[in-house]
Amino acid sequence: MAPAGKVYGFRREGNDWFCTAALPSDITIIVENINFRLHKFPLVSKCGKIANKCKESPSNEDRTFTLELDDFPGGPDSFLVAAKFCYGVRVELTPRNIVTVYCAADFLEMTDEYGEGNLLSKSESYFHKNVLRNWKDCILALQSSEAVITYAEKLQIISKCLNALSMMVCTDPSLFGWPMKMYGSLQSPGGSILWNGINTGARIRSSESDWWFEDISYLSVGVFERLIRTMESRGVRSENLAGAIMHYARKYLPGLGRWQGVQSGKTRTVASFSLTPVIVDQRVLLESIVNLLPDKKGRSFCRFLLGLLRVAFILGVNHTCRDALERRIGMQLELATLDSLLIPTYSDSDTLYDTDCVERIVHYFVSLESKASSFSPASFELETSPSAGPLTKVAKLIDAYIAEVASDVNLKPRKICSLAEALPDTSRVLHDGLYRAVDIYLKAHPWLSDKDKEELCNVIDYQRLSIDACAHASQNERLPLRVVLQVLFFEQMQLRTALAGCLNVLDTESAAVGPVSAPSNMAGQIVQRDGWVAVVRENQVLKVDMEKMRSRVGELEEEFSKIKQEMRRVAKSHSSLSSPRLVARKIGCKLLPRPSDAQPDHAESSDPTARKSVEHAQPSRHFRHRKSSSLV
Repeated sequence: MAPAGKVYGFRREGNDWFCTAALPSDITIIVENINFRLHKFPLVSKCGKIANKCKESPSNEDRTFTLELDDFPGGPDSFLVAAKFCYGVRVELTPRNIVTVYCAADFLEMTDEYGEGNLLSKSESYFHKNVLRNWKDCILALQSSEAVITYAEKLQIISKCLNALSMMVCTDPSLFGWPMKMYGSLQSPGGSILWNGINTGARIRSSESDWWFEDISYLSVGVFERLIRTMESRGVRSENLAGAIMHYARKYLPGLGRWQGVQSGKTRTVASFSLTPVIVDQRVLLESIVNLLPDKKGRSFCRFLLGLLRVAFILGVNHTCRDALERRIGMQLELATLDSLLIPTYSDSDTLYDTDCVERIVHYFVSLESKASSFSPASFELETSPSAGPLTKVAKLIDAYIAEVASDVNLKPRKICSLAEALPDTSRVLHDGLYRAVDIYLKAHPWLSDKDKEELCNVIDYQRLSIDACAHASQNERLPLRVVLQVLFFEQMQLRTALAGCLNVLDTESAAVGPVSAPSNMAGQIVQRDGWVAVVRENQVLKVDMEKMRSRVGELEEEFSKIKQEMRRVAKSHSSLSSPRLVARKIGCKLLPRPSDAQPDHAESSDPTARKSVEHAQPSRHFRHRKSSSLV
């Protein structure tokens, strides 16, 4: 038995620990293949578990009692702390070792029954009075609890730390922790500003809510997930929770920051200067983050989700995780940007971009919008529909996306059609963006057949093209001839409709201005005069516009007639191969001229002066013929 009242030291030789006492050891404690050769009396007087084991074993003073402690919380290091405490050595409790020492004391049953002020009561007191009241110490205790997480859960250490952190997040950070220079001025424990060490009574409150993001990012994935759940149950705002999750993800998913841009400002931190980053499994982390993300909308949040989707394809996460991300993006697709939507293909596909993923996101968006519209008041007009705004934005975004990916030589025309048809017909007021995308695709794929070109052009509604787009399409050599004719036809209809509308406006304005022709006083005469001047000016402007439109219509009609004549000529050249007159010429027969054969000549000489010149020219031809015959 080791004498009491003396301070002993401990030394290690290989895998053996010894106590520097004059008496030989009579008990050996084995913890994870490390042998602690100690004395029974100090351990039995403090540890209930070892005392009970010694009572159960047969009494044999001639040999050393050996006891192996399986699954000891904290391993040999925490047992060494407990052994030193049993020998009266001063033990320092810190936020880094409090959890393991607390668990070891509970495992060894070091209660006050085996001595007043035993290690279990000291550990519990230090944990509640020091750790749970200090933000930094609480973070450190949670980070050091990974080795004894199961046993710490049994003692409710983890849940108490999580609750304490959640409460402190909802509180002004200057109210806890020892004086620190966090926000530009030295503060007292109560949060007051110190001037030459004197409490001034002035208080500083942090206006930023992200001061705790960096600190909790040093926790493991499992503890971080539990902390976010606890904060959510405590009523922390979803915006703050989303910010913390995004910060955690950017820190441990290196590829994510590449698509997120530069973060504004520097996150305020308290404990990170004394913490070390944890090692995480990126795939497990991404799946956990997807489950943690709140239902939130925003441009930055949508960009973050699209960045997560890129990383998900790189890491090869499960289908459920990818599907959840695509659904979340579909909920706010109108807030996405084109550059974030250009997701490269990470599979064996020949295409540059993953168009299938974008198509699925669009389908999710359309299904959610249709459900939202079904609960809204019935409206069939595009302008009054509650989903018209998001639908229009998404249509413009998808048209720009198609135009961006259209230059890929391996992209099939059917994929362009499926992307364009994924949105309802009411989502596009104008089809100019879709026409531009199709034109870019035709330019990048000149080898397409006419059938494929016509099938691709069928996604465009030519009645919804603007005047500029119609003018470009009518002169576009890459479009099939049938499509060009349709464009010219609809362009002519648009011009005629616009011209008729202008004429109706003129008639309406002249009818409305007519009754104001007999003013009763001078003020009325002035008003009438000013009104007539304005009307005259408007009429002049409208006349100029009408003249321009008439000239444009004339040009289009002339161009259209030329195209029809060209088509007739081509058709006539094909049909003349089987005409009876050609057959008769081949067999040597001479047919009488038909009246219809001369009609073009008469039609061409409709001018009276031209007709007279022709009649005078005919006798001269006969005269020359007779003269030549007489000479012969």
